[in-house]
Amino acid sequence: MKKTSLLFLGITAIVSFAFINPSVTEPKTFTIVIDAGHGGSDFGATFNGTSEKVIVSQIAEKIKSLNENKNITILLTRNSDEFITLEKRTEFINSIKPDLVLSLHINANSNNEKSGLESYVSDKSPFYEKSNAIANQLNASLANNNSLKVSKTKLAPFHILKKSEAPTVLVELGYLTNAKDRKYLTDEKEQAAIAKNINSFLSDLK
Repeated sequence: MKKTSLLFLGITAIVSFAFINPSVTEPKTFTIVIDAGHGGSDFGATFNGTSEKVIVSQIAEKIKSLNENKNITILLTRNSDEFITLEKRTEFINSIKPDLVLSLHINANSNNEKSGLESYVSDKSPFYEKSNAIANQLNASLANNNSLKVSKTKLAPFHILKKSEAPTVLVELGYLTNAKDRKYLTDEKEQAAIAKNINSFLSDLK
């Protein structure tokens, strides 16, 4: 009788453990700041009435609107055509301490043959290694999904790269002074494709 009771208790314990739900690891949440360069009286690069400040704002808004990942929060440094100093931008970023800052810009050059996307990080930032790794991954993603060439990640002393207390990548999305790049950057469908590509990349961050 005693052996039977012990056996019954053992079986009961095994059955009980079988119905205990295993611990589920919650997905990591990410806060990402998209910094649309320039704004207001600061037009950035311009060409025949087309301005950098407008293009990057349009793409930033598209990235945010495409985000349906509940584990990712996307914030913008500016939500309208307003001038915000670099200091104010980094103050905003550092008050949040996001997981990533992506600063969007458009290039220009006196040589209108210059073309393509370029990503920059700063080796003066304590987040340099993480920033560089993310920039390289983003470059690979962009290279696979658009018609413009993508350069290797470069170093630059830009304020937002040095002063942001988070991994930060500055992306020059193309050259406004190059006819092919300009057509790409100002086309609504191409802008949507850029935004979709970047949004997809951000959703896959680990």
